[in-house]
Amino acid sequence: MSGFEELAARLDRALAGADAALAASYPGDRGVRQPVHTVYVPGDRYSDKTVVQWSTDSGQALAEHAAAPAEVAAIFGLGDDLADAVYDRVRAKLAAEPIEDLRIDFEDGYGNRPDEDEDAAVIAAARALAATVRDGSAPPFHGIRIKSFEAPTRRRGLRTLDLFLGELARAGGLGDGLVLTLPKVTSVEQVTAMVTALDALEPVHGIEAGSLRFEIQVETPQAILGSDGTALVARMIAAGAGRVTGLHYGTYDYSASLGVAAAFQSMEHPVADHAKDVMQVAAAGTGVFVSDGSTNVLPVGGPEAVRDAWRLHSRLVSRSLARGIYQGWDLHPAQLPSRYVATYAFFRDGLDVAAARLKAYVHGGDSSYLDEPATAAALAAFVVRGVECGAVAADEVERLAGIDRAKLDELARRPAG
Repeated sequence: MSGFEELAARLDRALAGADAALAASYPGDRGVRQPVHTVYVPGDRYSDKTVVQWSTDSGQALAEHAAAPAEVAAIFGLGDDLADAVYDRVRAKLAAEPIEDLRIDFEDGYGNRPDEDEDAAVIAAARALAATVRDGSAPPFHGIRIKSFEAPTRRRGLRTLDLFLGELARAGGLGDGLVLTLPKVTSVEQVTAMVTALDALEPVHGIEAGSLRFEIQVETPQAILGSDGTALVARMIAAGAGRVTGLHYGTYDYSASLGVAAAFQSMEHPVADHAKDVMQVAAAGTGVFVSDGSTNVLPVGGPEAVRDAWRLHSRLVSRSLARGIYQGWDLHPAQLPSRYVATYAFFRDGLDVAAARLKAYVHGGDSSYLDEPATAAALAAFVVRGVECGAVAADEVERLAGIDRAKLDELARRPAG
């Protein structure tokens, strides 16, 4: 063996542990779609008709307050061509798939009630969700938010989780789209406790071992900066033992915890940006999605009030997208038009340039950009997201960039299959 080969082998041995740790901690894209939003519905208000009702209500809001592309252009500040491209796609989305991710809420949206009341509501919700899973009308992603694992609500949260999973399993409602949400996480140990709970509940309810996944809601300053000075949210992902799928920012709990006055609590407040910056860095390369929170300014009331709320919501959604956060929360059916107008405008506005750069990267030719592999991956991931949410058609991409979906996924560094 030459001196060079001996040195290379020595370095391989020295770095083997670091290589393995890097691969385990940062596996990259999971190869699954990220929903553009999560809709929260109080547990006692959810039924198997909820999605249909949200479709109807959101469609009516669009028809009443923006009945044509020109009105969308005026309300949201879009060019006429972009408004034309977006309008019919948004209408179709509201009719066919108004909710991409549904969370049946037994935490803040439900409140504290007698155990027998919550028990009954959980069982009813699980049966209703199972019915929609069986008939194919459930949103692609769906699940519940339980109460936190802080001491005062821990037993109630665990009981709700147990009842829901048991009833869902018995009713034939388990599927790949199931996601659970653990709110107000204040310690790494609470994440470990959730893993322990799922490890114990899966065999009890005949659920495949290791199949249940959950999101961590970042609603407390302790998740961002622990008492030891470390970013606990990064350690929380590791403590999830592969079960953590997302980090969701809680706008109002987090802001209030830092003493921000109610009038100034917002997704764009500096404390919110700091928290989400930390979340993005912690999640980068792990396959864990990051979601923004919500605005509590609802599009209700007279026409001007609705349009003002739409403008605010659209601006906040667009701001999140530009910052690389592709998901947020929606709390009212009339928020869906502004969610999808902003999202579709974002992806369609950037489509031509992204496709041209990808075409030059893959096929060669003139380009004013010298794109490296990491940038090509980002461009492809951008286009894939547009296709998955319905803003862009796959045949458009093939026509513009000469790239089919399989090649897009390859460029975006998504694992096959």
